[in-house]
Amino acid sequence: MNNRPIHFEIQADNAERAKKFYEKALGWKIEKTSMPGVGMDYWMINTGEGPGINGGLFKREDATGKLNSFDCTILVDDLEKVITTIKANGGKIAPWQGKEKWEMKGLGWFSRAVDTEGNVFGLLQATDWQPK
Repeated sequence: MNNRPIHFEIQADNAERAKKFYEKALGWKIEKTSMPGVGMDYWMINTGEGPGINGGLFKREDATGKLNSFDCTILVDDLEKVITTIKANGGKIAPWQGKEKWEMKGLGWFSRAVDTEGNVFGLLQATDWQPK
């Protein structure tokens, strides 16, 4: 059994605002699609080439199923540049022990970001570790 993530979803209070944030902050391609039989607007997220997964984006409906999570880690080439871009596009960095980024020995530099919808996600600039 593989047990690897194959898809992620982001819930948003304002899907268009979230779409613009991820397109500008991370360079993702996001396109609205139809979901026959589901009755909801849905956007497919293409995160790019190489190792990784793609996902989806949809509007939060109500407090019952509301989630403010997107607990995936995104592999980036230049963590400082991505942090700056996230802030410039309405996102925030969630410091840990007072630091915007910290080193994870044997892995790389890590940061935790918050998008325009309040969803938290990780950022990793690998040093010693490399994806397979």
